[in-house]
Amino acid sequence: QVQLVESGGGLVQAGGSLRLSCAASGLAFSRYSMGWFRQAPGKEREFVAAFNWRNSNTYTADSVKGRFTISRDKDKSTVYLQMNSLKSEDTAVYYCAASSTLILSSMYIVSSWTHWGQGTQVTVSS
Repeated sequence: QVQLVESGGGLVQAGGSLRLSCAASGLAFSRYSMGWFRQAPGKEREFVAAFNWRNSNTYTADSVKGRFTISRDKDKSTVYLQMNSLKSEDTAVYYCAASSTLILSSMYIVSSWTHWGQGTQVTVSS
């Protein structure tokens, strides 16, 4: 059974940093694309960043480019999201996602991902 467990969320002041972690189990981690999405109150879940296992490339949304970085540790089966220069508009629940069948062009679509974590709250105070 695939499990994704996020951690690292919390309350931070604007301009600060946080690192989110997502520990994966029950899957062949090296053959899964891993992603981060977020959902603010009253808004749809949106793509933040992803690592594509087929080409080992990373992708980030324009809204966070230059501030957020996705990385992974294969030995720990963990994916990270380093978030710097946080803004109040980054406040959301952040979700980890995984898929072994992800198509590159559809990584921004929620339904393209097959497994999800429970989410971790990130609150940025201004």
